[in-house]
Amino acid sequence: MKLYKPDYFDRFRCIAGDCPDSCCKEWGVQVDETAAAMYRSLPGTLGDRLREVLSDEDGETVMTIVDGRCPMWRADGLCRIQAELGEEALCKTCREFPRLTHDYGDFIELGLELSCPEAAKFILEAHSTPFIEENRPGEAAAEYDEAAMAVLKATRKHVLALLSGSSRPVGETLVLALLYGYQAQSQLDGGDALPFDPDAALESARELAKPGSFRELADFFLELELLTPQWESLLKNPAPASWDPRTPALARYLVNRYWLQAVSDYDLYCRVKFMVILCLLAKYLGGDLLRTAQLMSKEIENDADNVDALLDAAYAHPAFTDDKLLGMLLGAGKS
Repeated sequence: MKLYKPDYFDRFRCIAGDCPDSCCKEWGVQVDETAAAMYRSLPGTLGDRLREVLSDEDGETVMTIVDGRCPMWRADGLCRIQAELGEEALCKTCREFPRLTHDYGDFIELGLELSCPEAAKFILEAHSTPFIEENRPGEAAAEYDEAAMAVLKATRKHVLALLSGSSRPVGETLVLALLYGYQAQSQLDGGDALPFDPDAALESARELAKPGSFRELADFFLELELLTPQWESLLKNPAPASWDPRTPALARYLVNRYWLQAVSDYDLYCRVKFMVILCLLAKYLGGDLLRTAQLMSKEIENDADNVDALLDAAYAHPAFTDDKLLGMLLGAGKS
């Protein structure tokens, strides 16, 4: 079996108490069955406390947040479970975060989540995203439409090339990614693999573009589930900025995370719009891109309902029409 991971994957280390945010704040942690059973059977004061804070919601066991933080999070920034029982006693979610695993059956892709501040440094400071290939023992059958996956792999390679090493302005680079998404969707639907002409694509984009509203874009996110007061404040009081030169790295991260997932439903273009919308939002909110993108990921990517809402809105919401997105990317957006 083949395993693929970004070249920075193995260099990541949790910085624990030195983290400017924490995965032990705000999130209710889903606890897997094995860990939940072990926690509920523990003797002593740790077991008593765990039994107090574990709850069952919609068939899942979760660690209830107390005063905005995990009750196992100590004042020194370390986890009480890990400190007293060792890392192997952590539930699956805490043991693996921020590591991502996309298992497609006959191959696996690994990554890091942007919502972790330390992982965000690796992601946004990468000038490209080379993947390391490893052979793992064992064979498994493909769990996807092989023809569709072949198209998605080929088109992902092409869009990553568009997003890497471009001398064009960031907005134009994202326009090319958006319009190439149209072409990739057509190919996924059974069309021919046609050459992509960036100059012609930009000319068409300028003809199609209409002024879009960044305020309407941000207002959509205010309607979603809000996790932190910092995010709500940022959405209500943005500090629009010029394009950060690290934005293509943000786009490459999103491409690597979501592009191949279209094999599940053959809907690639809504994911391409999803990626572009998040890049536009990060620009509009301003501040340091690393902090803004990390908080954006925490609020959107780590909430499945918010992800689904944005994927649906990519087609249906009036702020996210193609002509308005093109306008905002090309500098015709209204605050």
